[in-house]
Amino acid sequence: MKLRRIITLAEETRTEMGRVIAPPSRRALAAAVIADPFAGRYADDLDDLIETGALLGERLGSEALAALGCAADEVQGYGKAALVGEAGELEHAAALLHPALGAPLRAVLGGGKALVPSSKAMGGPGDVLHIPLGHKDAAYVRSHFDGMTLKLADAPRADEIVVAVALQITGRPNPRVGGLKHDEITGADGLR
Repeated sequence: MKLRRIITLAEETRTEMGRVIAPPSRRALAAAVIADPFAGRYADDLDDLIETGALLGERLGSEALAALGCAADEVQGYGKAALVGEAGELEHAAALLHPALGAPLRAVLGGGKALVPSSKAMGGPGDVLHIPLGHKDAAYVRSHFDGMTLKLADAPRADEIVVAVALQITGRPNPRVGGLKHDEITGADGLR
């Protein structure tokens, strides 16, 4: 893996619409700007990107957890995303995100029953990468349907990929659209 940059970002919302958020809504992301080893050419075998995904699951998970500033067992939600430069293809993002990134991310957090929400896109420098968030143990917890965005002025270049992992301690500020609550989950099947 040729790594050009690591970016971390943490957000804490303390008030929303004039209401105090207690505890504050916290989320953080870690992103890597890496070279796309398959830029400009078709390849049947994407194992290099799959292996890189596994490395990034651990690295970005650890970086995002440090930026969030909490213990691993306090994390309630997660997500992942990739933005591929124009000389690559969407399948390069899929190779990074799907076969092998999730297990190392879950290992950093000490578990996670739900699928890790993900998004993939093609773009260039200055384009926005959207990282979806969802509850890590119960996909039906609506208060944790959220997301973070990242915009880098210099990435991804045509032959690069931006890969990101996001974590959250709580859900959105002032959630009130009903559904399963965090303190009601069983976490047995990844859904409820």
